[in-house]
Amino acid sequence: MSGLAARAGRYAQAGARWSRLVTSGRPDPGVRVFYGHDHVPAPGEPVAGGTAKFQRLATRYPNHPTDFSLLYLGSTWLPRDLRALLWHVRRRRIPLLLNQNGVGYPGWAGSGTEAFNRPLRTVLGAAEHVVYQSEFCKRAADELVAEPAGTWEVLHNAVDVRHFTPAEQPPEDGPALLLGGDQSQAYRLELGLETLAELLPSHPDAQLLITGRLVTQPEPNVERLGLRRHVHFLGRYSQYEAPALFRRAHVLLHTKVNDPCPSLVIEAMAAGLPVIYPRSGGVPELVGEDAGIGVPHPDGFERDEPPSADEFAEALTRVLADLPAYSAAARSRAVERFALEPWLDRHAELFARFAPR
Repeated sequence: MSGLAARAGRYAQAGARWSRLVTSGRPDPGVRVFYGHDHVPAPGEPVAGGTAKFQRLATRYPNHPTDFSLLYLGSTWLPRDLRALLWHVRRRRIPLLLNQNGVGYPGWAGSGTEAFNRPLRTVLGAAEHVVYQSEFCKRAADELVAEPAGTWEVLHNAVDVRHFTPAEQPPEDGPALLLGGDQSQAYRLELGLETLAELLPSHPDAQLLITGRLVTQPEPNVERLGLRRHVHFLGRYSQYEAPALFRRAHVLLHTKVNDPCPSLVIEAMAAGLPVIYPRSGGVPELVGEDAGIGVPHPDGFERDEPPSADEFAEALTRVLADLPAYSAAARSRAVERFALEPWLDRHAELFARFAPR
């Protein structure tokens, strides 16, 4: 389907939904959740940004666009008709819950910071309850957007630890390093490539697996650093494909600074991959002291300043020297702290608490 046809289909769906909503009354009792979009990616479909958690949640609580009793929105996946939806739920006395991820800040969003944060401020002020994905998410939102109007809690993202499992045998070649997710900021890819170059003198067979969308052309840096035989670009992947991808690697390089609560990190940990990361954002809450190493760097909201490649490579070398222990700790931490079922159960409690009776 072409982009134009897909867009027309989405508008048609939204129009049909609103034709029913404007004539609806107070919702009947019971838990029927709407995630703000007519389509939630089905299991197996590719996800991006904030859609992964709603994909998981919809397996237990399917999406109800036209007869919902509860609106559950994600800050990184807000609908285009947000203001109309907020008007509707106020008018029909339908509870709104928000899953709050990151916010705009000058080092990332620049002059667009306020424009990015404006809808977040609106929905934080309208939500009856806010689920922050990390302590860092709460602090950043309080400082740069607004404090919540309703109740709140911190609930880290979750992973299906039965789906994301370690390889029976680690890859024989390598070490293989994974730069996962989307490379949506130029420095993320550059730091990954430069770290590989720093590692090659001591590990000449090292390989770097790079996934997702690229915002810069990698070839100049690949050629400059002499990495052509060591770098593999794999493109986007679905949640079904992710475990097999993780099992091709030994370590996750997560190069994004101030990352609020990346599901990528806990998925990699569940697959037994320790994590090398900039020590900022919510990632230290996920990795802890034994499942990887956080590399210090200038930490703040005014500028994004990632660690140097030599510091990243030094941390990586320490992990590779004790890889079995780090891998076991990563898997154990994911199972004990971030398993999917308790996360789903907590949402069930929240939905039962706020849905009309």
